[in-house]
Amino acid sequence: MKQSDLLIFNSKGIYCPKAQVYIDPWRPVNKAIITHGHSDHARYGHKKYLTHHSNVPIIRHRLGDINAQGISWNEPFQVNGVRFSLHPAGHIIGSSQVKVEYKGEVWVFTGDYKTEDDGVCTPYELVKCNTMITECTFGLPAFKWKPQEIVFEEINAWWKSNKEEGKTSVLFGYTLGKAQRILKHLDPSIGKIYTHGAVENMTEVLRPQLQLPETHLITKDTSSKEIQGSMVIAPPSAHGTPWMRKMVPFETGTCSGWMAFRGARSRRATDKGFVLSDHCDWQGLLQSIKESEATRVICTHGYTDIFSKYLREIGYDSSTENTDYEGEKEDTATTETIQSA
Repeated sequence: MKQSDLLIFNSKGIYCPKAQVYIDPWRPVNKAIITHGHSDHARYGHKKYLTHHSNVPIIRHRLGDINAQGISWNEPFQVNGVRFSLHPAGHIIGSSQVKVEYKGEVWVFTGDYKTEDDGVCTPYELVKCNTMITECTFGLPAFKWKPQEIVFEEINAWWKSNKEEGKTSVLFGYTLGKAQRILKHLDPSIGKIYTHGAVENMTEVLRPQLQLPETHLITKDTSSKEIQGSMVIAPPSAHGTPWMRKMVPFETGTCSGWMAFRGARSRRATDKGFVLSDHCDWQGLLQSIKESEATRVICTHGYTDIFSKYLREIGYDSSTENTDYEGEKEDTATTETIQSA
């Protein structure tokens, strides 16, 4: 990157020198524009946080008493002559793309994003630009998502089958975003829905913004008998812990884009894998870039080298930059095992 660029990457994050503002910085700064509430993008220690209104209660819940200002979609604000605006990213509730404009030059930082309307968060909005900074968490051709309607038909059928066999269904998904997406599309006519404390706490923060089915928090007083046949939503970290004993007999399922690969389910020791991601698949990434009309693309977090090389082959000015963002983690997967899958 050039020092004259509108946005540059430095040791603290993505920086706009003309405005002296950072976007999703990973080290403490004075003024930070935050795209969404996941911990790799919204970190503690900044003096001032600027984010979408619906993300304010999320980051306050996670980070405590912070100086956070909410901004509406497409509401421009200027800092030292640089014009900024937030646009829906479709990743999770309150997730934003950041548009940066100065003297006719337009950059967009997508943050994490997906183009499928999940019925929970504000759908992704196409933003045209000269330079696009894109994630590529799933930047391989092997990633191709089914429509979510099909995935949730599979999930509800799995739950119904388990209930008929007298088993509890335990479904793992991230507490922020994935858990609420799952809840939104479960069929409560099948039975009761129970939650792990981490899922319940975050869901309660978000209920004022969403219409979700009733859930029941699992406590030390909750008996195995009353849970039997129900659906339990829990974070991946709960898998294999003593907390799971209360669910016996149970079947486990995991919702993740990584379930698209053979071996991912066994690595996570889960009975069933559902391919459900809050990120774009390969085609979603390419379509978004094409429709943005950007001629320059900077790739961050994910299969950056592979994806950027492909973009160069089809005519883009493309490069990669290192960040502290993690995307959707698959701790045990390697590039070698994934490419050979």
